[in-house]
Amino acid sequence: MTNKLVILLTLIGTFRFIGGHGQTDGQTPGPTTAELLKSVNDFMNRPIYKVLTIQLIDSITDNDLEQAVIDNIYEQVGDNYAKEFEHVQELTRGQQAMFSVWWVEAEVNNGGFNQFYFNSSGRYAQVAVDGFELFGATKFADLMRRANQVYKENKERLKKYDDGTLESFSESYKDNPLNALDEEFYALYNSEPLNALRVKYIRENPAEFIQK
Repeated sequence: MTNKLVILLTLIGTFRFIGGHGQTDGQTPGPTTAELLKSVNDFMNRPIYKVLTIQLIDSITDNDLEQAVIDNIYEQVGDNYAKEFEHVQELTRGQQAMFSVWWVEAEVNNGGFNQFYFNSSGRYAQVAVDGFELFGATKFADLMRRANQVYKENKERLKKYDDGTLESFSESYKDNPLNALDEEFYALYNSEPLNALRVKYIRENPAEFIQK
């Protein structure tokens, strides 16, 4: 997928999370349309760093740090889909962790684990396990392992839906055991601060995210 499509997935996943999973008491109002539009505008006009240095990382706020790192990784990986996985494997351990875990979040928050494995992002399934572990997100890592196992056990059955049509993709959700893992994934945000863990790792290991 291109970087633009990745950005779209991120936005959709974020708004889905805010609108559904971000409210726990049924009374907290969600963001207004104006607030959402401002967020989109800010996101689309954010600075993108082709080169990151320790000084730049130190100057970026915690709220913007993860996206800055992801954007920088894409500047290195590029939009050559055929070479993407190969290029990701050449990244540092920290960059691979950021890229793979970020893909899991983008897909699962948008369309569940089924969508993650259905799309080409599924090739990062094992890398993501290692990524969650690297950040200290052990609960997410355990869930990712279980999801990988469930997918492995159902891979052959799900292949019949992979004909490139939206209808088949929709059908693939029926009686799909991966569905049960989606709510577990969303709930983990309440018990394991994934964003904070990633920011902490970047702050403590900036050399893994810079260009020398």
